[in-house]
Order: sequence, then C-alpha cells, then structure tokens
Amino acid sequence: MNNSHLSTTIKTMALSAMVLLASCNQKKEAVKPTATTTTASNTTTNVLLSEWTGPYQGTPAFDKMNVSDIKSALDKGMELNLKEIEAIANNPDAPTFDNTIVAMEKAGAELNRVFTYYGILSSNMSSPEFRNVQKEMAPILSEFNSKISQNEKLFERIKTVYDNSQKTPLEADQQRVAQLIYESFAMNGAALDVEKKKRYAAINKELSELYTNFSNNVLEDEEGYVTYLTKDQLSGLSEPLIKAYAKAATDRDQEGKYAITNTRSSMDPFLTYSNERDIREKVWKNYYSRGDNGDDKDNNANIAKILKLRKERVALLGHDNYADWRLQNRMAKKPENAMELMNAVWPAAIARVKEEVADMQAVADANGDKITIEPWDYRYYAEKVRKKKYDLDSDEVKQYLQLDKLREAMFFVAGELFNFKFTPIEEGKVPVFHEDVKVWEVTDKTSGTHIGLWYLDPFARPGKRSGAWANTYRSHTTFDGKTNVLSSNNSNFVKPAPGEAVLVSWSDATTFFHEFGHALHFLSSEVRYPTLNGGVRDYTEFQSQLLERWLSTDKVINNYLVHYKTGEPIPKSLVDKIKKAATFNQGFATTEYLASALIDMKLHLADPTDIDIDKFEKEALEALHMPKELVMRHRTPHFGHVFSGEGYATAYYGYMWADVLTSDAAEAFAEAPGGFYDKEVAAKLVKYLFAPRNAIDPAEAYRLFRGRDAKIEALMKDRGFPIPKS
Repeated sequence: MNNSHLSTTIKTMALSAMVLLASCNQKKEAVKPTATTTTASNTTTNVLLSEWTGPYQGTPAFDKMNVSDIKSALDKGMELNLKEIEAIANNPDAPTFDNTIVAMEKAGAELNRVFTYYGILSSNMSSPEFRNVQKEMAPILSEFNSKISQNEKLFERIKTVYDNSQKTPLEADQQRVAQLIYESFAMNGAALDVEKKKRYAAINKELSELYTNFSNNVLEDEEGYVTYLTKDQLSGLSEPLIKAYAKAATDRDQEGKYAITNTRSSMDPFLTYSNERDIREKVWKNYYSRGDNGDDKDNNANIAKILKLRKERVALLGHDNYADWRLQNRMAKKPENAMELMNAVWPAAIARVKEEVADMQAVADANGDKITIEPWDYRYYAEKVRKKKYDLDSDEVKQYLQLDKLREAMFFVAGELFNFKFTPIEEGKVPVFHEDVKVWEVTDKTSGTHIGLWYLDPFARPGKRSGAWANTYRSHTTFDGKTNVLSSNNSNFVKPAPGEAVLVSWSDATTFFHEFGHALHFLSSEVRYPTLNGGVRDYTEFQSQLLERWLSTDKVINNYLVHYKTGEPIPKSLVDKIKKAATFNQGFATTEYLASALIDMKLHLADPTDIDIDKFEKEALEALHMPKELVMRHRTPHFGHVFSGEGYATAYYGYMWADVLTSDAAEAFAEAPGGFYDKEVAAKLVKYLFAPRNAIDPAEAYRLFRGRDAKIEALMKDRGFPIPKS
C-alpha cells in the first residue's frame, strides 16, 4: 500500500483522506517529551514546524516530537499556509504558471513538516492522547481544506493558467502539473455556487469525523481482542512462532502464556498450523468481526452515513454515484471498465476455490477428522493439501526466509535494476521514532551520488496500524533546488525473542518486496514539481507488484535464501517444489481479494438510502455465489482502505488492474536475453515506469515501455486460470 505524501496542492485537496489514513493507528503509550521539545503554547518555536536540520539535507526530528505539540503546530501551520494561499489568490498580476502554480507548489512547507510527524504519530506511534487530538482536529483540518479548495479567486487563477495552456502549451511537465491541479480543484467543488460550496464543505467536515471514528473503532478492536494460550494449546506450531507468541504475551504482562494478537501477521500463521480447531475458530472470528460486534465500536452505522454523504457530495457535482466521480481520472476511467475486468476473473477464481475445498475435504476425511471445511479451516487444510500434492511444507520454506536476508536480497535487486547502493547509517546519526527503526543511505552505485535515505520499521507494536505500507517524508523535486528523498517501509512482522531470527512466510516475503517497490518508485523519481510525485491509484500499485517477481528469481533464491540455523542454501528440490506450486491456492487468494474489490464498487454504485451494511454484504456475496468456506479479505466493517479515508474508495480493484500490467510487464523481462536482470529492459523500466512518477499519463508511459497496451492473458496464465475467450 502506497501512503506517500502528496504535494502541497494535491495534499490539501485530499486532506480528509490523508487525515483518515493517518488515523488508522493508535498507541497505548504517548511519545515521551524530551528536554528540547517546546511547549504546546510556544507556536513560534514549535519543533514540529521547524526546518529539518542535520546531515542529508536535514531529517525529521523524530526524537523530539511530542503529542502535546501537535495541535499548536497544526494551527500555526494552517495559519501560515492560508496566508500564502491568500497572497497567491490576490496577486494583482495576471495569472501565470510561475506566479500561480509554482507559488502553490512552494506553499505550505511548515504544514507539510507537521504532517510528517502527524502521520508517524497516527500510523506508527499512536496513543490515547494522540487519538483525542486527532478527533478534535479532524473537522478543523477539513474546514481548512475547504478554505483552499473553495477559494474562488485562487481557482479562477488556476483555471486561467490551465485554459491558457490549452491554447499555448507549456513545457510537458508544466502542462501536466497545470492539468492535475486544475482537475483536482474542479473535482472537489471549486466551480460550485456559494450554497453548494457550503454544503460540500459541511459534508467533508462530517466525513472527516466519520473516517476518524471508523479507524479508531477498528484499531480498538485490534487491541481489545487478544487470544491467550497455555502450553498445552500449542500443538502444530513451530518453535520460532511459539517464542514470538510468548514474547507478545510477556509484552502484555502475561508471562508464561502465548498471545495471538488480532492482526493478520499474528492470526495467519496460527490458522495455518494450529491443530486446535476450537481456538482457530475463536481467533478467526476475532479477526473477521473487527468493527462488527454490535457494540460501541461497531462500524456499520458509520459506513451507512459515509456512503450517503459521498453520494450527496458527488451529486452536487452532477454525478450519479461516487464511483463515476472517483474513476474519471483513473486508468479505468469508469466503473464499468473496472467491473468488466473483475467479472472476467471472478468465475475462474470461485471455480478454483471449489476444487481447493474438495481437495481439503478429502484430506480431512482421510484423516478421520469428521468435519466440514469452514473458513477457519481453509488455511490449515490447504497447508496439508500443499504437502500432499507438492510435498511442500510452508513451515520448512520459512526456515530459509529470514527477514534480514530478504532485506539484503532487495538491496541486491535495487542495485541490479536501479544502480542503487544501500549503506547502513550509524545509530544515532539520524533521529528515529522508535528503537526498532533502522536507516540506510541510498547512493548511486557508480558515481556515489547521494539519492536519499530509507527508513525501515519492521515490527508490530501496540499503537501501530496493521498491514504494510510505504511513505515518504520528503520527495525528489528540482524546481526550487534539488531535494533528496526520505522514504520508508513499514511492516508488522511479529518481533522475535531476543537473539532469534525473524522467519516469515512466502506471502509475507512477497509483501516485503512489494512495499520496497513503492520505496524504489519514490527514490527513482526524476520529476521537477511536487505534484508530479503523486499517482493514479490503479497504476501506482503496478510498480510495487512488479517488484514482487524478483523474489523468485534464481539470483535471489540461490544467494539469499539460506537456513536460519545452518546457513545452508535452500535445496534445489525445495525450490522446484515452490515453483511447481506457484499457482497453488490461487482460488483462495484471488477470491478473497476480488470479493472485497467487488463489494467496494457495488456499495458505491448502490442507493445508500436506508442501507443495511451487513445485509448488503451478505446478499451481494450470495448473488456472486461467494464460496461459504472463505470470506472477503477485508470485510466491510473493517475495510480501512475504503472507509477510513478515500484513497482506495471504489479503487480497491486497482490492485488487479495493476496486476494486469504487472503480468504483462513481467513477460517483457522473461522474454529478454538477460531475463529479469536484462539491462536494456531494466533501463526502460526505470526510464518510463519509475522515474516519471505522474509526469506522464500512465497508459502512455506503459506503451512507451511495452510498445503496446497490456493484455489480460498474462494475468490469467500467472494464476493458472483458463484464459477467457474474447
């Protein structure tokens, strides 16, 4: 998931969504103040507003941030930004690209710095104290957003620059910036009349509060439901996993027990390996009922309100539904195109699930288990089928998947494709927000030129939102002096006992590569203006999904997959089994994802009047003939991608849209003389698909790389599905 900072202008337009994405994270302990932290009342010297100092063009003072400084910093940052916006809007000179667009790109530096800290405190280091500030500030930030997006004089200047560029074109990247900014303002109600603007702003304010509530509810259900095991309930679990669960219990003052926390990284391996079916059911229900427990943390009412407000808001702009409005500037262009892709894949996916369930039921029957496969059995029996069909034990594979070695493998791939070198930075040289965070300097391998820094925050902790994501603290630009990149990857691996290796599943290793792909996208940027570091949602996942393919290349497997105890390389026989089983369980993986993507789209195409969310989800899945043996990857009441903000609303399909590009692009490497390390194809990859960011229309960028549009055939082949007849 790409969570990168947007430019000043686009970030402002999408502030409600960003605030929500940030609000997915809470922490039980506040960040401790330091002697150098200013008081909340001293806004003129608030450290969160101050320019970053130190080496590497300055870095965030994470060691000095304090929750008590957030509110005053936001207040002051908004005040300064609005003054800049007013100066631009009231400039007596005729609107030009420089005095309007460039001026906007420069505005908001102080506020952008505050949002860097705000994002960390909400995503990585949240606390009850921060949560209170967040609830208070959400509507205020929404009002601030509206003051800019609805500034009539500002929009008139932007429109003038845009209209003039249609008659007398600017330089290509300037033309793109003018277009993106104009479209963003127009899509967000800048051209509405006074009364409609008032209502539009009021809706955004209410949505910002609902997004925050939604996120907090999910997080509190993640923190509030922990399953504790005793020593006699560990059957089937590996030694490293048992030690990790023991540490999780100790961290929660439950010495001598074993804690299964309510996060995917903790839940998934337990459901895969535990022989305790009753406890598997409990852990499964805890996880998939987040936000849906009929208590004060239940999100169904929040979702119903969000859907109604979204539909009302886009109606002010003349759109029939939210999906039509959202997709107009995406690669899919309209919801019908996204639905066409998903509907082309869905029948093959659920047909494969039927086959997988039959295989699992046969194993259960042969074992004399006398059960019918239920959702909490899927992972467990799928693992047994994997062993039977392919003689492949996922736990055996994990012994060769050490987190540190995978990180080295990613650095190797980055060196081969991007000519990047990663050098660890001495502890204490760059401030970090938690002792788990490590930092590397990124340079050009050949010239030694400094490119930026890469931060890694790998482990789960209370107050850190679940999942994995990438973001940037500073992006590459050259319009106002060249800036370096400060990028980060964030994961939720279960922290091991002291001295133990971090062993991960093949799926988690793939996700690790995926998120690193986002970081490489940030680091390879060659754009001039901040806005061009943004992205198109159904395209930005493509680059990261493509990088996943290098995990299974021979150079990575042969050099970085070694046994965590013996150091012996992974046996060729085991590698052959992994490759032979490459399409195993694709029914489960594709169906659980697509179900979420389809429900996302269907909810936003439906009439939200008097909508019952649980009933809608149930009936929509029944109409799709959703197999009863599994559920959506993200059930609606905890679907943070869609309801904790707007980044992925009616856009969750984008992962599959991007995967069509991914599979097609992977074939370009597979067919090249040098395979996945072919220098010529790699150079085109960087030149057309990574370095331009959003400076080129995504469809055109892909054609420049591939020489044609992407085709669905490669996607279906990769998943082992029959290719649909055209």
